[in-house]
Amino acid sequence: MISIRFLTILLCLASLAPLSAAEEVVNGIAAVVNGDVVTFSQVRELVAAQEKSASEIYQGEELQNKIKEMRANAVKDLIDRALILQEFKKKEFNIPSYIIDDSIHRIIRQEFGGDRAAFVKTLQAQGYTMARFRENEKDKITIQAMRQSKTSENIIVSPVKIREYYEKHSASYSTPEQIKLRMIVLKEGDSSSGGGDASSSASVSKKQMAAEIRDKLAGGAEFDRIAQMYSEDSTNESGGDWGWVERKTLNEELAKVAFSLKPSEISPVISLDNSYYILMMEAKKPSVTKPLSEVQPEIVQTLVQEEKLRGQERWLKDLRAKAYIKIL
Repeated sequence: MISIRFLTILLCLASLAPLSAAEEVVNGIAAVVNGDVVTFSQVRELVAAQEKSASEIYQGEELQNKIKEMRANAVKDLIDRALILQEFKKKEFNIPSYIIDDSIHRIIRQEFGGDRAAFVKTLQAQGYTMARFRENEKDKITIQAMRQSKTSENIIVSPVKIREYYEKHSASYSTPEQIKLRMIVLKEGDSSSGGGDASSSASVSKKQMAAEIRDKLAGGAEFDRIAQMYSEDSTNESGGDWGWVERKTLNEELAKVAFSLKPSEISPVISLDNSYYILMMEAKKPSVTKPLSEVQPEIVQTLVQEEKLRGQERWLKDLRAKAYIKIL
């Protein structure tokens, strides 16, 4: 069975492939890059997966705006790809055949378990010939090689920049304060099921039950056993065990009470949204931030990659400035 990854490879490579004059007329021209064209078909192929995901989240005018934005970005991406391939040809560089062979063999090995016949059959089912796939794979390798050639391998990141990045992204290296929490929840009955006096009586009864449970816990009753007997939320079978939670896990009012408790301390009855809550905090973990020395290699790698991308963008900006580009 063809893998999702291989379908993605076919889709991306298709967006790089030159189309015949007849196909260009049918598809329409999205942009002109020197002597080459970017077609609407290439644009649609490049963003097909993104548009499918967007259609599951957005709708109406918002969806149309998202699709328009994605296609505009795809046109820019395809223009850059065309410029890179043109620059490669202009410099008269060459990609050795064995590199393309190795790449295709790797795809067959990883995606088809080494079954070349299954690979070829899948290409044919998708409307590809081996020659076309090979040419597309060559273009992909070319673009990667050209981009990499425009980045320095001797990028030095200063300690000042490392420290600035660490302080700016400190939340990424921190584990927030956590507590191990148990909870008993009692929910008021449906007030629409009876008269006003009856519903009021039921409400008072549930409130009284919460107070009685609280008294039992204060008297030494085991929280987990009481939770199994009385709690009306999904954790009752596990004794009201919520495990380790952060503040953001809980309602703001519950979090305020829960994180103010001491280990083994039981909260007062909390009335909130037609329910009554009794909390017990079993243990606490303070917020911990990894020291700079521990995360420095990761930060350096990130900053080096960012500088490489900036170098590539400067190079592409120069190519764009020298080219004839018209977006239609």
